[in-house]
Amino acid sequence: MNISKTLYDALKKSFEENEFDSNDITLTFSNRPEADYQCNSVFAIAKKMHLNPEEVANKIIEKLEQDIAEVSFARPGFINFKLKNEVLSAYLNEALADERMCLNTLEKPIKVVMDYGGANVAKELHIGHLRSPLIGESLARLYRILGNEVITDTHLGDWGLQMGLTIAQLQDDGYVDGYFEEGKPNKEITLDTLNEAYPKASKRKNVDDAFRVKAETYTKYIQDHKEPYWSIYEKIRNISIDRIKINYGKLNCFFDYWYGESTSAPYVEKVVKMFVDKGLTREHEGALVVDVAREGENIPIEKKNPDDPQLYKNPMPPVYLKKSNGADVYDTTDIATIYQRNIDFYPDKIMYIVDKRQGSHFERCFRAVKTVGISPETQELQFVGFGTLNGTDGKPFKTRSGDTIKLEDIIGLITDSAKTKLKENGIENADKLALDIGVSAMKFGDLSNDPLKDYVFDIDKFASFEGKTGPYIGYTGARINSLIKKAGAKISDIEKNGEINVADENQREIAIAFLKLQESYMTSYKNTSLAPLCNSVYDFASSFAKFYNDTRILTEKDEAKKNSYLAISYFVLKAIKQASSVLAFEIPEKM
Repeated sequence: MNISKTLYDALKKSFEENEFDSNDITLTFSNRPEADYQCNSVFAIAKKMHLNPEEVANKIIEKLEQDIAEVSFARPGFINFKLKNEVLSAYLNEALADERMCLNTLEKPIKVVMDYGGANVAKELHIGHLRSPLIGESLARLYRILGNEVITDTHLGDWGLQMGLTIAQLQDDGYVDGYFEEGKPNKEITLDTLNEAYPKASKRKNVDDAFRVKAETYTKYIQDHKEPYWSIYEKIRNISIDRIKINYGKLNCFFDYWYGESTSAPYVEKVVKMFVDKGLTREHEGALVVDVAREGENIPIEKKNPDDPQLYKNPMPPVYLKKSNGADVYDTTDIATIYQRNIDFYPDKIMYIVDKRQGSHFERCFRAVKTVGISPETQELQFVGFGTLNGTDGKPFKTRSGDTIKLEDIIGLITDSAKTKLKENGIENADKLALDIGVSAMKFGDLSNDPLKDYVFDIDKFASFEGKTGPYIGYTGARINSLIKKAGAKISDIEKNGEINVADENQREIAIAFLKLQESYMTSYKNTSLAPLCNSVYDFASSFAKFYNDTRILTEKDEAKKNSYLAISYFVLKAIKQASSVLAFEIPEKM
């Protein structure tokens, strides 16, 4: 049963019989106690047809053919629907018995490649790497549960200047002597070694021209697979990926492919040739570029001084295909990646979940691949940008010393906060539980916000077991687990024999909150934001808290009522687990 669709179809038929425009139908959830749904179309029709609103409403109600709700008119111009208890009971029981809980799927599912994570090889993951895997993983799960085929790729940064810089620094520090001189030993390279080497090299390139040139040369050697630079590169890449997988795994973030910029490298020359052959390229200061500006962009601003650099309104820089030394650049590898993905997967859509400051880069790349024909007209290319994660002072989150905080340290901080909360509840030595709670705190705290906006990362607030937080959702689930255990009931028996009987206002609130929760999946999908799902699962959990506090479940003498109470409790647990699975965090057995 699809309750919203049933009401909408009934309205549509009534509108057509009354010769009203069915495009004017609006059916929404009501925030009034006397209604569950409301139709807000009356005023629009009355104005269009010069009729009295109440007359219009009565005409619509008179032709309505449905038996799932009580219908009434509310001044000044609303049609209210109050769902019958027996209808809600039937729907909840149907959802309880269904593995997907009657969650609808898309009429036309698609194949989509999602690019998120974006870790750089030879660099430690830091706080700036948090939002992409959190948002990307949940979007991937949302797309899948609605019926789409999803392919995920972390697209590692493993092909740029940082690789040449790191190898040049390792060579100067004596870590790779054995690769260059036979008989000499190599020092052990660890992630800590790389964490020291790259920052040191990055600073050196700004003051040491000879070192910078060497690093650029080594970068070109890597891209040409020249030895021993290629072997050193592969070792660095493997060391980094092993650590990245561990930290992303802690966040319940997993990928189908651990590709990187290097994966698209074999396609670069072919892609560049496509632009050249179609006459789309030009030379600019020794580099090969493609102009992607449209009319109205790059309008010169009149100079006040002839020696001033030229500035433009609505600037749209060109796409760079090759540097002056012939090395690949980020524009080229991202374009080649789209080409590679279309060869390997031919998706209907490619999504990039990246810092919003990269928006211009991807817009230029998207325009380029559409112009040259690498991406067909029917394929959607979507950039999902996100804002900055700030501290409680409103500035980008950093350590007390002002350094960028490591991702594994932030995981540790919020896990420690969860341990403290658990200890207050008498639970100790529960590292996995604390990690799960910490992850739920981070994920819910992030995903409940508009992804485009900056937000404050408040550990104490996010890790609270009360309020709109991930741990509160987990605590609701843990409370239900405890309730079922105390009742001596088995989940299998509840699933088999439990029958929900919606009989009071608290249970009605749970049912309506569930209807809103199920619709929030599609709202999140359309908005490319998990905030609607987060808000709805919180409201749903809150509706259970009221029922739980007002109802004597375990001491209920009437066996049928008690079984119904346990069934609706398990129903809530099952729905919360479904939502938290999409949000990519676990519901614990206890808290």
